[in-house]
Amino acid sequence: MCYGKSKMADRGTVEGFACRDELSRRGFLKRLSAAISAAAFSQFLTPLRLFAARDDDSSNDTSRRGERSDQALPNRRLGKTGERIPVFGLGGGGLFHLAHRREDAIALLHRALDLGVRYIDTAAQYGDGVSERTIGEVAKHRREEMYLATKTLERTYDEVLRAADRSLDRLRVDTIDLYQVHGLRTHDEVRTVLSPGGAVAAMERLRDEGVVRHIGVTGHYDPEVLRSTIVEHPFDCILLTLNPADPHYRPFQRGLLDTAVEKNLGIVAMKIVAKGRLLREDGVRTMREALGYALSFPVTTAIAAVSSVEELEENVEIARRFRPLSDEQLRELEERTAHYQREANFFKYEW
Repeated sequence: MCYGKSKMADRGTVEGFACRDELSRRGFLKRLSAAISAAAFSQFLTPLRLFAARDDDSSNDTSRRGERSDQALPNRRLGKTGERIPVFGLGGGGLFHLAHRREDAIALLHRALDLGVRYIDTAAQYGDGVSERTIGEVAKHRREEMYLATKTLERTYDEVLRAADRSLDRLRVDTIDLYQVHGLRTHDEVRTVLSPGGAVAAMERLRDEGVVRHIGVTGHYDPEVLRSTIVEHPFDCILLTLNPADPHYRPFQRGLLDTAVEKNLGIVAMKIVAKGRLLREDGVRTMREALGYALSFPVTTAIAAVSSVEELEENVEIARRFRPLSDEQLRELEERTAHYQREANFFKYEW
């Protein structure tokens, strides 16, 4: 691992969730805005109820290991990147940050790739590098099957160059597909990362050098912080929280999601089950409901960590069979979370 000089320096319609192909994105958004202004939505009904069906494509067999094409995961376009990504992605938490479960995690990742899961999410901080190292054990053999996304908590130019170097070593790759500013919380952090000596300038350099293909931003705490960040800088992607409890407190799906769509960002949904805290008998009861909720919005993919191959296979099957939920179904799920919204939004209060 290199801790000194960086290697890189050396080298539509609202109800139908569809829009016609002939409509431009700008025209569609204007029509959507007009429809929203004319409607009297309840406090639970979010303003962006659209599903980009024109981007869905379940005809591609994304598996390399014998899965039938009629069982392939649907794909969606990752915003301005032009990449097509399956609608379910694998989170690098769970097993992946546990050193004593390394072999289980490696087997799980191989199975995910066999099933056509392509978007693999991790971060330098997960298990203090354990997640990246574990994923690297598979990436060295199956790199071409992965869209590999990682993140850094570093905020300055030099720190990011060093952090990227370490991530490349742990992941055993020459290129990171998506490198992200991790966990922005405050406007002061935004000013730092967007300054000439900040994290984003370093990421732009890495992208120019071909070490990073795309750059993005993530956050769990305050949607307005993220919205201001993507307004001020032309990122490629955003990773944001999205589950049925979201409308009850600091909703990410209102101004932030609207802005991300308008800017044609690749949008990745996380915290779809809030580390399991969303799922309960008197609320959102199943992963099918939670994943269906997230995928009924204009996101490219929804990521989740899993604890077993069986859980992975169940989630993939749910994603394969996904159909967008109606406004009534979405509203019902939101209403079911009202009495425990703080638990299901814990990251907005605690992180």
